Amino acid sequence: MNNPLDQEVTVLKGIGDETAAQLAGLGVHTIHDLLYYLPYRYDDMRLRDLSQVEHDERITVEGKVHSEPSLVYYGRKRNRLTIRLLVGTYLVKAVVFNRGYLKGKLQPQSTITVTGKWDKHRQTITCNEVVLGPHEGVGDFQPVYAVKGQLTVKALRRFITEAFEGYTPYIRETLPNFFLDKYKLAGTKDALSYMHFPESEKEMQQGRRRFVYEEFLLFQLKMQALRKMNRERTNGVGQNYDLQKLKTFISSLPFSLTNAQKKAVNEICFDLKSPYKMNRLLQGDVGSGKTVVAAIALFASVTAGYQGALMVPTEILAEQHAESLRNLFSHTGLSIDLLTSSVKGKKREDILNRLKTGEIDILIGTHSLIQDDVNFHHLGLVITDEQHRFGVEQRRVLKEKGESPDVLFMTATPIPRTLAITVFGEMDVSIINELPKGRKPIETYWAKHEMLDRVLDFMEKELRQGRQAYVICPLIEESDKLDVQNAIDVFDMFSNHFQGRFKTGLMHGRLPAAEKDEVMKAFSENEIQLLVSTTVVEVGVNVPNATFMLIYDAERFGLAQLHQLRGRVGRGSSQSYCVLLADPKTEVGKERMRIMTETNDGFVLSERDLELRGPGDFFGKKQSGLPEFQVADMVHDYRVLEVARNDAVELIESESFWKDDQFLPLRRQLEESGALSEDKLD
Repeated sequence: MNNPLDQEVTVLKGIGDETAAQLAGLGVHTIHDLLYYLPYRYDDMRLRDLSQVEHDERITVEGKVHSEPSLVYYGRKRNRLTIRLLVGTYLVKAVVFNRGYLKGKLQPQSTITVTGKWDKHRQTITCNEVVLGPHEGVGDFQPVYAVKGQLTVKALRRFITEAFEGYTPYIRETLPNFFLDKYKLAGTKDALSYMHFPESEKEMQQGRRRFVYEEFLLFQLKMQALRKMNRERTNGVGQNYDLQKLKTFISSLPFSLTNAQKKAVNEICFDLKSPYKMNRLLQGDVGSGKTVVAAIALFASVTAGYQGALMVPTEILAEQHAESLRNLFSHTGLSIDLLTSSVKGKKREDILNRLKTGEIDILIGTHSLIQDDVNFHHLGLVITDEQHRFGVEQRRVLKEKGESPDVLFMTATPIPRTLAITVFGEMDVSIINELPKGRKPIETYWAKHEMLDRVLDFMEKELRQGRQAYVICPLIEESDKLDVQNAIDVFDMFSNHFQGRFKTGLMHGRLPAAEKDEVMKAFSENEIQLLVSTTVVEVGVNVPNATFMLIYDAERFGLAQLHQLRGRVGRGSSQSYCVLLADPKTEVGKERMRIMTETNDGFVLSERDLELRGPGDFFGKKQSGLPEFQVADMVHDYRVLEVARNDAVELIESESFWKDDQFLPLRRQLEESGALSEDKLD
């Protein structure tokens, strides 16, 4: 064994097989693992002034024992020691449980230091730590580590101290000197010392700052290495599109592109022309005009002699895309067709034949596009809308319909920049963050349940003007567990309320696909004026005549989802409204409602949602693919994340990174992570 840090933890005093097994449960097997097992927070043991302490805060105070402490026993081994303590001008009680032996050591007028939770109302500190003597001011920041089983934080601190004392000389620097100098970062040895044994707040911050950067840099190096390998080892088609025809097509559109759309078009066209395969995510807020950008990309690909495919999650969305693309391409002579599970018999056969011979330029469809008998003549561009609705395997099968076609993913879920950099780090990301001119911002209101009658009057005014409305509910049927409105009950209520005046429809996830499409079709054709639905309408439904949305129990939804739902209205030229019916019990719930009424910007909302909920809840617990960092926090350290990403891009693209010895520790970690292995390629 070359490096002493690779020795198992059992070489340390006090760590036998049983303790080693408990440490292994934390991922700690070697001395190196132990040294790099970093605290997730610190207990602040600095002395506090009681006049500035809030109720229920954890505090440390120094005081004089005022009188003889009282000890009360209850049960065989349980006891409560109460100490009257003079802290400055305050006479308070310090309560200690199950440490009766302290009574004999506490003399009136002696000075002690206690740490615990402060009850402002009872002027009492419930102590978890008592030091006989004045506050020494050393070790004011006590590291707290994640532990489980019988392993205690105290024991872990002891093992780390021993490892540090015996093995510090063997710790090697992992970051090149120019990064340490450029960002004024502490070296590895110092940073580890600051993390485990900080003597001041400044040291603690210096240690954390270094490891936040290092964690992000290593993660981004993996992402960028993957991106480079994917790009360079999978040959793209290098589409030589007709620039003049493309410019003519764009100028013929009945509206001008926004600056954000122009930027996205330029990025996509650059990728099409490059010899590398495009792997790009197009993020656009609800109604920002992603479809037009997709149409321009498809047109460019066709002028280069290729076919394009657009895959969407539902039949009705496929039909809507087909209709809007046919309108956009009506004067170009392009052949556009639609393939869904509803297309059967001779019609399907005819489409498949024309696709194979190259007569069809652009094919729009659902997962029907990936069936075995669907063969393209020369597929050059694959666009997947609402890509998170399709599995990895489904997306892969569509890509394999051509010889390394360029790939564009689209999503209307505004993913915070922080998460986009982290989760989609191996992809290029284009963002459309402007709404087309003429779109009126949706007016959003928060109403309590007792205001429902007024809300219904407002809704009826809209319906009388020939408009349509959505009513969104969190659940399908009644639930004993949650006291929230359910779609079936609400449907019955609204059907009765508007009977004879307006027709009400019901939509939820348990309906068969054909029935869902039927209901949505009836709503889009105004045969149904009011649609009661669960969140299945969240994505892709385009009914410009719908101008009113009521969301029941809105506090049950995250901001991103509320914004997605709200985006179903405001799609025409008329003023649209969204009413959030909610009686939130928590401050976070109230804050969500306030934020929704203040902004229509999905990216602002997504960032706030991330702050309120945390990254794990943004995508859903297990599906997120979010990395776990020991020290770094994607939300609060997002500036460091961006810096680390830029550094990683430069390093991976530079020749020196792959050759110079100063980068050897980083290259080793990259190899050990498996990021450079062949099976990681897409």
